[in-house]
Amino acid sequence: MQIVTKTRELAALTKALASDAYVTVDTEFIRDTTYWPKLCLIQIAGAEREAIIDPLAKDLDLAPFFELMANGKVTKVFHAARQDLEIFFHETGALPAPLFDTQIAAMVCGFGDQVGYETLVRKVLDQTLDKTSRFTDWSRRPLSDKQLNYALADVTHLRPIYEALHDQVEQQDRTPWLAEELAVLTSAETYQLHPEDAWKRLKVRTGNKRYLAVLIEIAAWREREAQTRDVPRNRVLKDDALMEIAAHAPKSAEDLGALRGVPNGFGRSAAGKTLLKAVAAGLARDPQSLPRLKRGEPLPNGIGPLVELFKVLLKAKSEEHQVAPRMIATVADLEKIAADDKADVPALSGWRHEIFGSAALELKHGKMALTIKKNKVKLIPFDGGRAAAE
Repeated sequence: MQIVTKTRELAALTKALASDAYVTVDTEFIRDTTYWPKLCLIQIAGAEREAIIDPLAKDLDLAPFFELMANGKVTKVFHAARQDLEIFFHETGALPAPLFDTQIAAMVCGFGDQVGYETLVRKVLDQTLDKTSRFTDWSRRPLSDKQLNYALADVTHLRPIYEALHDQVEQQDRTPWLAEELAVLTSAETYQLHPEDAWKRLKVRTGNKRYLAVLIEIAAWREREAQTRDVPRNRVLKDDALMEIAAHAPKSAEDLGALRGVPNGFGRSAAGKTLLKAVAAGLARDPQSLPRLKRGEPLPNGIGPLVELFKVLLKAKSEEHQVAPRMIATVADLEKIAADDKADVPALSGWRHEIFGSAALELKHGKMALTIKKNKVKLIPFDGGRAAAE
């Protein structure tokens, strides 16, 4: 097993890997006590070589690795890549490309929703993984051989899984489906953090504009504080404390200190003073500048049974086309289609419309009916008040 701890070793490894058509990649990280993930280990494998890269090694510059991630001639293969990509984007401001995510590909190929790596190893390779090292503290050194072997297995098994899924996607002509799903994952916008949007993470229970204005400002303040200090958001102030502050809008250190969710002495600290400025900024906001809260509108009367029929149809179509139901539509999407033929949902456009959306609308308008044949749900034409024979 090659463990890379020096920049020249990494440069030699990535130079060799650059001649491969693809590399499989995984990371190990911790973020229990930090805002930003702390990268602790990188596992990588090509056609004939695999290695573990130690980002914590003092004589290692990761620049050659990131150059490989940017190499457009080499496909980067991950499983459930979102958190890995978040780390790379934070480190470099760029994302690996081109990219293939085996979890998304597995959903496209009908393996189910959010398929775990262990499940793919079992279903595709007919093997099992030893998960006893799953809860390792990857920041500790030295790591045992057992821990390192466990980490490396996350990329060595990924090679045949990638090849099998890649072939299946192509054989089923679903490359455009996969590309559509990867578009959000590989968009830089997905990883750009905007403190002014931090309030959206919170459960806003009131439409009071004064409350919302203060909450937006203090949530943005907390986000910036957490980023600057590199601590989890709740280490700055807990969610409940933000809600309480937004409700009372304190104007002085004494007012702030009187709130139950605020730690003793916080109001007179440097952070407390900047928080009070954020409260004041919220109170000064023009109510017309505030975003409109999206409230769930009640469903029209009588569409409940139609939504249930859509669920049956969705299950049948997902099985017929061997694609995870969640890839086609959510329950919320089904409710919107039941209420509006032109609902703005993915299921009414593109490949989803072709395999499900059009059938859903025909079912809704009585042009098709559901029946059972040989223990399987079938969609058949419905004409003149009766189902047409197949």
